[in-house]
Amino acid sequence: MIQVDLEEERKEILKRYRKLLRLAKPLLKPGDAKVIKKAFNVSNDAHKEMRRKSGEPYIYHPLEVALVCVEEIGLGPTSIVAALLHDVVEDTEWELEDIEREFGVKVAQIIDGLTKISGVFDYGSSQQAENFRKMLLTLSDDVRVILIKIADRLNNMRTLGSMPRHKQLKIASETMYLYAPLAHRLGLYTIKSELEDLYLKYTESDTYTFIVEKINETRLSRNKFIKTFISPIEEELKDQGFDFSIKGRPKSIYSIYNKMKKQNIPFEEVYDLFAIRIILNCDLENEKADCWQVYSVVTDFYRPNPDRLRDWISTPRSNGYESLHTTVMSNTGQWVEVQIRTQRMDDIAERGYAAHWKYKDRDAAMAKPSTGLDDWITQVRTLLESNDGSAIEFMDDFRGNLFHDEVFVFTPKGDLKVMPFGSTALDFAFEIHTEVGAKCIGAKVNQKLVSINHKLKNGDQVEILTSNKQKPTEDWLNVVVTSRAKAKIKDALREEKRSSILDGREIVQRKLKQMKLDFNSETVEQLRAFFETKTANEFYYKVGKGIIESTSIKGFKDFKDDKRQKSKPTLEVVKDESSFTKQLKSLKGPDHDQLLIGEDMDVVDYILAKCCNPIPGDDVFGFVTVNEGIKIHRTSCPNALELLSNHGNRVIKAKWTSQQEIAFLAGLRIVGTDRVGLINDVTKVISNELKVNMRSITVDSDAGIFEGTIKLYVHSTQHLEKLVGNLSKVEGIIKITRFDY
Repeated sequence: MIQVDLEEERKEILKRYRKLLRLAKPLLKPGDAKVIKKAFNVSNDAHKEMRRKSGEPYIYHPLEVALVCVEEIGLGPTSIVAALLHDVVEDTEWELEDIEREFGVKVAQIIDGLTKISGVFDYGSSQQAENFRKMLLTLSDDVRVILIKIADRLNNMRTLGSMPRHKQLKIASETMYLYAPLAHRLGLYTIKSELEDLYLKYTESDTYTFIVEKINETRLSRNKFIKTFISPIEEELKDQGFDFSIKGRPKSIYSIYNKMKKQNIPFEEVYDLFAIRIILNCDLENEKADCWQVYSVVTDFYRPNPDRLRDWISTPRSNGYESLHTTVMSNTGQWVEVQIRTQRMDDIAERGYAAHWKYKDRDAAMAKPSTGLDDWITQVRTLLESNDGSAIEFMDDFRGNLFHDEVFVFTPKGDLKVMPFGSTALDFAFEIHTEVGAKCIGAKVNQKLVSINHKLKNGDQVEILTSNKQKPTEDWLNVVVTSRAKAKIKDALREEKRSSILDGREIVQRKLKQMKLDFNSETVEQLRAFFETKTANEFYYKVGKGIIESTSIKGFKDFKDDKRQKSKPTLEVVKDESSFTKQLKSLKGPDHDQLLIGEDMDVVDYILAKCCNPIPGDDVFGFVTVNEGIKIHRTSCPNALELLSNHGNRVIKAKWTSQQEIAFLAGLRIVGTDRVGLINDVTKVISNELKVNMRSITVDSDAGIFEGTIKLYVHSTQHLEKLVGNLSKVEGIIKITRFDY
């Protein structure tokens, strides 16, 4: 039992509260401090019996969320009050009506947007997705709901260490799937980077620790390099009379990891580990000219890479980001990214959405979105209004709208349109007008005729060609990437689709009755999974259209009957974690199983997922499927992010114990310089030294470079690592990496 010093805790709570007031002081009007004090007292009293998983008083959490809102996002008194009270309705006796009576309509609306939906959800639905959709419904009215939610999520991620492993995976993946892209979209780059780094810390902790250690090892030499690099620039800018500051900004841990993974390179080969940032204090009217003047000074000393110039001052990004980026070659032969911006631009880059208010009319309504994000807010509103499919379908569309890269294209009259990277001519048509999109048959890009699926590039001038005979088809959804276009195409298809869905539903109902099976959400969800359709409606539609023949539904019954006759027990879909534990306790697998699964770490039956082929020693989690019991996935599986984010209630923890020597299939990719006898040496190491059986080997040699893939059977990750170590010693081998297949 941990001894708690209540007096010390009381002092710590007051200390954090005073810090909050001190930081908020510049933003407060007369009377605001009184309301904040009242909110703090209500929250403190409502949560007084509650503690977090770490053992700390629960009030620390709302205080820290309010602190993030003020210090890191720059929000004002209404947001502070809402942040302090954000869990009160969900976790205590307080109702929304009480909040409205005590703190007003605006605070109540924000807290309503932040309060999770309670109740039982249908099979196959996702509580996380439903809650996110509810939260976004308030976005077009008041963006502070999303900003406070991001602050809440940041605090949850910072305190994730006290949570059990499977909860860590679920929360971290949900963060990476939604909240990090959302923070990016709202221009909160600092928070986005921290969320990504924390995701890596909890999902691939060894990689995270390795990169942190490497960054620390190179810190001294890096600082020395930065000092030498900026010295001549500083001198020249002072001579020219600029008021400025220069700082070296290290690249985030996650972005280094991403670069290593994408380019398949070691840490030492990531050349842009940091960026130099030059921040100017200048008048608004001189901003552009001064930034270009500084660019001229930098490129006088260092040669720029012409392909790496990014001018987001003339054309700001759609989330309001403004800066001038260039990559230059240092005197030591190293590429260095230089970012040039003003203090105003830096504030917006660091604190995103909220920083816009600082540079606008102070009396403007805080809840109104800034112009840089108006279009995006409108797109989200359109998506919310038109989407009557499942919440998971909505999530997919919404995530598609959280794009990172953009292309700048022009109408025939020269109007600029900012589109997501990967946008097609059809996306552009819907961007112009719904009617233009619906009748689009092609386009002229830079006077050349192209098809509707032509991908647009920066600087393209696009003219849309239409025909009154054209109408949207299902295939169009695979052509477009913007959520606006998807929503409009779905609207057009919906009427025709609705009748097919109703027909399909009737056929299924009739067929199940004939087979003496119940027509309920559980059976429908199993049918959906059996026929590999994403949603129940998609399944009905395919039956209604005849794509899935009604006679093939009998195959589902045979499959179910066959499964019942098998002696091995499987897990059915369950609605909550307590039922997991009960079912897990009743299941016992064969003696040689290597996985311990669930809260009590029982030995139960499982299937290894084909998408990532886990082997003993891999970091894994269990996922309860509809028809196949528990499937085991690697935490780094390509599908892990989506499974953990949308179906967290079906995730159970799993870990390997010491196991018997059972062989698992793994893949290695080998790159080296070709020579006579290389293949022979490689196969010798595999078959002779470690008695490993190979399933296949493919080799390709081109201009002296040897590339090969080997699939082989190993016992564990340690076994695989030992093999990789031995293969690395073979003369001519440069790089060996594991791959999923």
